Amino acid sequence: MTAAAPGGRRHYDVVVLGEVLVEVATEAAFDDGVEARLGVSGDALNVAAAAAAAGAEVGLISVLSEDELGQAVRRRIEELGVSTDLLCQRPGQQGAYFVHSDPEGNREFSYARSHSVGSTLSPEDLDLEVLRNAGAVIASGITAAISDTAAQAVDVAAAAARRFVYDPNHRPRLSSLEDARRRLRELAPLSWLVTPSSPGETSDLLDAESPDDAARALTSMGASNVAVTCGADGIHLLHDGETRWISSVPAPHVIDQTGAGDAFLGSTTARAVLGDALPDAVRWGAAVASLVVGGRGGTGFVPTAAQTREHLRTAPITEEGAP
Repeated sequence: MTAAAPGGRRHYDVVVLGEVLVEVATEAAFDDGVEARLGVSGDALNVAAAAAAAGAEVGLISVLSEDELGQAVRRRIEELGVSTDLLCQRPGQQGAYFVHSDPEGNREFSYARSHSVGSTLSPEDLDLEVLRNAGAVIASGITAAISDTAAQAVDVAAAAARRFVYDPNHRPRLSSLEDARRRLRELAPLSWLVTPSSPGETSDLLDAESPDDAARALTSMGASNVAVTCGADGIHLLHDGETRWISSVPAPHVIDQTGAGDAFLGSTTARAVLGDALPDAVRWGAAVASLVVGGRGGTGFVPTAAQTREHLRTAPITEEGAP
């Protein structure tokens, strides 16, 4: 039974803000007559599902359509162990994306999300007491870029959270580089943890030549901790003023890389809120990310805590490989 926060509101270990999307995934290149698998994904749901699988009580703040599609999305959110109590439903079109993954796990995306119901997220959809009482609140640059009102919601949530976690997740199709940089400068001082990727985001958003340069630039902006994800190499962590390289965990097999970074973010945050030291939480997140790529779609495979623990137990551990 989930504990109640002061005032009778439900308490969450982790609260995630963002848009949930219908996922149409194909194994063949996009073309007429190609068979596809329908799923439910989007960075916010991928993050929330990973946090729930890591053992956290998770709430998702998102706006769904009122039609049958929105109801199907809501059912999937619940199946993934994420609370639906913070969801809103109103008239509008559920956003969607199409993704083709080749045998190496590389992906091609096409989005249909302009003016979606999810982009109507606004500060009015937030319960500030829930945000203040949550162990951590997570948002991404995607959420901040889908609309002006969603960006305002991210700002309000960041200011209210006791621990705010921000993934820059810059998507050029959604926002300009200038806007993404401005957003990062504004949110870094409010962030307990920032998780940029290298080399793409660290060089573009921070003009950093190395993960360490990026981490130190973000802490100089006011971020408390920084975990720079370096793909298959590992993670450069700047925590309590000290740097540490955490190697990646080898993936048993790769089918689709969709959602791996989101899974790292959600599971790392959850384990930290639940009491793991941040380096240990990052190591857990790396293991989850390496398992997620064995499924198809953003939430095609969400490993349980037991599966992740076993994967960590058997995976080789090295401290080498830092860029």
